[in-house]
Amino acid sequence: MYPVSNAFLEAVQSNSRRYYWTGRIVTNTGDVVEFTQKDILKGSGYISSQCCGSTEIELGTVYAAEMGITLLTDIDRYTMEGATIELFYHLLLADGTYEGVPMGIFEVSEANRSVKCLEIKAYDYMLRFEKDFGGFETAGNAYQIIAFCCEACGVELAHTQEEIEGMANGSTLLSIYTENDIETYRDVLFYIGQVLGGFFVMNREGKLELRKYGSDPVMEITGKRRFRSSFSDFITRYTAISSTNLRTQKAEYYGLEADDGLTMNLGSNPFLQFGLEETRTQLCENILADISVINYVPFDSETIGNPALDLGDILRFSGGQADAEKITCITSCQCKLGGKQTLKCVGKNPRLSQAKSKNDKNIAGLLNQIEYGKIGFFSFTNAKDFEVSETEVKVISIDFVAGEITQAEFIGLVILEVSADAVTREAAASGTITIPVPDSSAESGTVEISVEANLPVSWQEDGRAVIRARYTLNDTEIELFYPTETYGSGKHTFPLYYPVSNVLPNLLNNFSVYFSVSGGTALIEAGGCIATISGQGMAAEAEAEWDGNIVIEDTFTKWRLTEAVGLKVFSDMVSVEQAVPEPVGIAETVQKFRMAGYPLVIE
Repeated sequence: MYPVSNAFLEAVQSNSRRYYWTGRIVTNTGDVVEFTQKDILKGSGYISSQCCGSTEIELGTVYAAEMGITLLTDIDRYTMEGATIELFYHLLLADGTYEGVPMGIFEVSEANRSVKCLEIKAYDYMLRFEKDFGGFETAGNAYQIIAFCCEACGVELAHTQEEIEGMANGSTLLSIYTENDIETYRDVLFYIGQVLGGFFVMNREGKLELRKYGSDPVMEITGKRRFRSSFSDFITRYTAISSTNLRTQKAEYYGLEADDGLTMNLGSNPFLQFGLEETRTQLCENILADISVINYVPFDSETIGNPALDLGDILRFSGGQADAEKITCITSCQCKLGGKQTLKCVGKNPRLSQAKSKNDKNIAGLLNQIEYGKIGFFSFTNAKDFEVSETEVKVISIDFVAGEITQAEFIGLVILEVSADAVTREAAASGTITIPVPDSSAESGTVEISVEANLPVSWQEDGRAVIRARYTLNDTEIELFYPTETYGSGKHTFPLYYPVSNVLPNLLNNFSVYFSVSGGTALIEAGGCIATISGQGMAAEAEAEWDGNIVIEDTFTKWRLTEAVGLKVFSDMVSVEQAVPEPVGIAETVQKFRMAGYPLVIE
């Protein structure tokens, strides 16, 4: 629920209320047009939003809210293309003052004019994410990928990095590989929302916000505050999830100990395909923990309305056929300006769920990932910024697999913001200086004397930074070839190329690029690296054999040693020991025995 005062909550639930609506339009020419209640055609305004489909609760959804309104105005409809419109609800409180509630920011998609009216239809900023993602391979935690999407689509994120990384699965490293069904940035947010166990909405300030299902009611709606209502005779609850593993082509099932509810099918989420089996299991179990709080009664109700309510708010209904002991959740909301508010919660009946849903393979559409004779691509783009200095930084890392022995080609472009160190220049300036000297015999009272001068001059100017790239293939440095460019301060594009020969089949390969700078620094912003490896017979996925390498990385901030510490050298060492099993021998000692038929004892 949008944060409002207690006085607002009391006034909005009173038997009578006084309120009005206002709005603001910013046209594509930058003009700001304010409108009031009298400018709104009665019964024309509405705001419709949802976080689930029409039948069941979903995870990761990225639905856009829709707004429609008809204004009595003479605004030129041609200035409405790409215009933004904001709505505000104002409620009279008991002390005689009005409290305003913002209802969202919307971008106009359609404006039709009649003689006196302008009919407007608009959607919130969620549609900005309907941009081609490009199918790049990238890696990062949830915050870095969400922030990358927001920056690429011009939308502000409502959460801080600490808030996202504090969520379950928020700090886990996630990867997008080329072979997936992601088409737009909106698809990326959908899959990230599943991993984080929530859904995305645009909040009232026009910022992208992740919300999760909860269990704490924000308010109670009594029978006298609703015009009609319908409640289901079952409770929707989830006790298991199913996620398709594309590598094994099987649906993996994760359930609670008391698994007697619905199963939420996550499908083939590309963020849940790679990494260790333990990591995938932990991700899925965290998602299950988030949805296990769902214990809602589906309903459909027309109420007197509370514009402060949001999607995902938990409600309690009482009176009439409602069960005051149960809770429900707003999954759909339609607010009419000057009219009723319709609230809904969708859900399926656990008793009618088919048993096969627990083992739904969801393998439809799976194809053989290795198509011999065709060109395969593995692409990469960075999801976070890189600051490059004299210390090397890995800026590109691509994992790839071949289905047969083949040749590959690496191509990349890196956009850098270079800051070159200033350099001091010195030179000598020579010339003739004319000096006026007083002379009473001269007609002007002075005479000019010329003096030859030679003076030293120094100044500072922009220097030149040297950018050096280093290639590694499977952690082995590619020697004798180090692409190098010399730049002044400003933005530059660094081209990269290398032919990769004799790529072995059925092994996971890695091609990485490291950057270092001398004579300055360089900044590579998120999305500034674009690279691809292509070749015939390249596979999107294969049963790769482990090559026995374990890569461990550790970073720490800069620190300074003073002489008082008494340390002169800081060093570290990684020791590797090979354990060789010792041979095991078997020895047996016989002390004495007696042979049958002989009295002699042999020791």
